[in-house]
Amino acid sequence: MKLKAMIEKRNAKLEEMQAILTGAQTETRAFTEEENTKYAALKEEIRALDETMKALEEAEGLEKRNLPTEKAKETVEEMETRSFEEYIRGQVSETRAGEQNVTMGNNGAVIPVTIANRIIKEIKDICPILARSTMYSVKGTLKIPVWGKAASTHDITVGYQEEFTELTADTGKFTSVDLGGYLAGALSLIGKSVINNAQVDVVGFIVNEMAEKIALFIEAQLLNGTGTSAAQGITATTNVLTTAAATAITSDELVDLQSKVKQAYQQNACWIMNSSTFAAIKKLKDGNERYLLQDDITGEFPYRLLGKPVFLSDNMAAIGAGAKTVVYGDLSALSVNFRENIEIQLLQEKYATQHAVGVCAWFEFDSKVTDNQKVAVLVQKTA
Repeated sequence: MKLKAMIEKRNAKLEEMQAILTGAQTETRAFTEEENTKYAALKEEIRALDETMKALEEAEGLEKRNLPTEKAKETVEEMETRSFEEYIRGQVSETRAGEQNVTMGNNGAVIPVTIANRIIKEIKDICPILARSTMYSVKGTLKIPVWGKAASTHDITVGYQEEFTELTADTGKFTSVDLGGYLAGALSLIGKSVINNAQVDVVGFIVNEMAEKIALFIEAQLLNGTGTSAAQGITATTNVLTTAAATAITSDELVDLQSKVKQAYQQNACWIMNSSTFAAIKKLKDGNERYLLQDDITGEFPYRLLGKPVFLSDNMAAIGAGAKTVVYGDLSALSVNFRENIEIQLLQEKYATQHAVGVCAWFEFDSKVTDNQKVAVLVQKTA
């Protein structure tokens, strides 16, 4: 009950008491037995209302204290991890207050959200191109605006002008790159012997296993894509440098490739290449017989090439005629719509005859290059 309503109720009771007193005074008599009972009851109700209103006024002056946000999140994760691990090991546990149980679907148990988020974080740690790309999480079609020339000879111009002279108008235009979502799935089998081993962190094992499988697939797609009916890789950029030889790369070509990315986008730039390509480049020297690849004294990356970190990926093509062998630039040029409501299910019965448990993941993502100025790719000459 609000404080205002309680005050109004108290005043009404007080008026009833005053009416009883006025009646007795007017007739010059004592209270009747009924009036005496009524008067005492009204007096007790007013006293109780006064105490309640005093408590309400004190409560308004007190400040509510909340648990630290990070601690609350940690507690939820701990509860869901424990519940999930007990389910995997076939242990029955008592449901505790505030605990979210493992959700059972038609095809198996759905992994709790906090476990799925750990897998997503692990994927980003394993897959640097995903971690460095421009990430979105949008359902439906995402339209990313891109500014460009209205035609090859039309663009906004800036120049010196004379007073009282009209500026020459020209036009640019916005286009858009559409990102949707292509369905992808991953399945990993985990032996019961691993699950039944009490010394194994089974939840961590599943997180690492699924993250590794998904990261390998996503990295291949973000680098190379799969045609026009799926995600587009960063090697689809229109900013291309072709080598002079089909089976070799020169130091000058690496310098030229780096120069194809504007200075404004050099700060966060890096190299991506196959390990065999890395081995070939590692042998290159400058005019003073110094190797182009230098040890990274910061310890963050094993090597730097022309001052920028080098990432190795088996998903990049090896040196060969027509191959896209080296990517250089700021990987935020690639926009990725990764729908983070990833669904991961545990399939216990389906693989029981193999003494294994299946871990199945479904997710949707799409990727496209949205800024070709930030990145360049080295393409080997065709034979």
